[in-house]
Amino acid sequence: MHLEDWQYFKLKPEIKNLPLLEQRRAFLQHQLLHDRFLAEANFIQQQMQAQSAASAGGGKKPVIPPPPPPLAVNYLVVAGGGAGGGGRLNGNTTGGGGAGGLRTSFGSTSGGGASAETALTLTIATSYTVTVGAGGAISEAGSAGNDGTNSVFSTITSIGGGGGGAFSINTAGRNGGSGGGGGSTVGDPGSGTANQGFDGGDHGTSANYRGGGGGGASEVGASGVASGNGGDGLAVAITGTSITYAGGGGGGTYSTNSNPGTGGAGGGGTGGKGGSGTPTSDAIDGTENTGGGGGGAPSPAGGGGTPYPSGAGGSGVVILRYPKEYTITAGGGLVSSDLTDGAFKVTTFTDGTGAITFAV
Repeated sequence: MHLEDWQYFKLKPEIKNLPLLEQRRAFLQHQLLHDRFLAEANFIQQQMQAQSAASAGGGKKPVIPPPPPPLAVNYLVVAGGGAGGGGRLNGNTTGGGGAGGLRTSFGSTSGGGASAETALTLTIATSYTVTVGAGGAISEAGSAGNDGTNSVFSTITSIGGGGGGAFSINTAGRNGGSGGGGGSTVGDPGSGTANQGFDGGDHGTSANYRGGGGGGASEVGASGVASGNGGDGLAVAITGTSITYAGGGGGGTYSTNSNPGTGGAGGGGTGGKGGSGTPTSDAIDGTENTGGGGGGAPSPAGGGGTPYPSGAGGSGVVILRYPKEYTITAGGGLVSSDLTDGAFKVTTFTDGTGAITFAV
């Protein structure tokens, strides 16, 4: 939105008495028509100049390309996944980390069971913010898992995944894009964010000593009683290939009586398995650039309080799909790669934060 144009536009007699939301909607429509008019006027001017040059030189009339299509940008924005709950010797069960929130305009379904969102219609030579959220750092010694951080594209923000619950006073899974699994035998699961992800799974019991799985983009995490598995993520083919993102982390166990929860499809890490004195297996990190949740830490039976780490959350990703007639210039703080899929370009941002602009 250009400030000077907006200040003039909202003072028009037919506009100034409308509610602010209606004023803004009318202004955006005006800007889109204005940009389209300029593109068509430029096309006509090119034709006239070419015809004039051809008449003057007696040569063959050059072929002039048509104006570019509207800059409609489809997106996939996945936040960083949450870490699993931290463990220690003679601790208790730990919940898996929740997946990073997922929002997309591509395909038919977005995160949390919502319908796919609407592509953004953007303007050339205008700056738009892109941020790739980091995964939650590992947790240990009975601390709840660290949350993932948000990912952003323009007006679209996906919320970082919630950390998994642990034991003692940190039993509850944390809220996030998808919620962390409940820890100990009393911890409540964390809640997911509407239209981004699902809740974590409930805690286990003294009969199985397994934490709940972290929620995923398309499924609630399983309870510790059931399996402690992380909820599955969502498959999105925005790059031209179907890839699954934002799976929840699996719950960790206290003893060898139960197997830990497996990570959900889409980068979720498997939980660690307890033992007698030392862990049977370690917790696994969520996969980078999927927003997968980390696995809950193992907490072996025995004396003492040796800390054992959870799985870290996987970093998020921002993917944009737009007509191939356009190019993107990204700020130096962003790491990206490009490919072409038919009539579209696809730019994938895997790290950093900064501004991007589009050009023809």
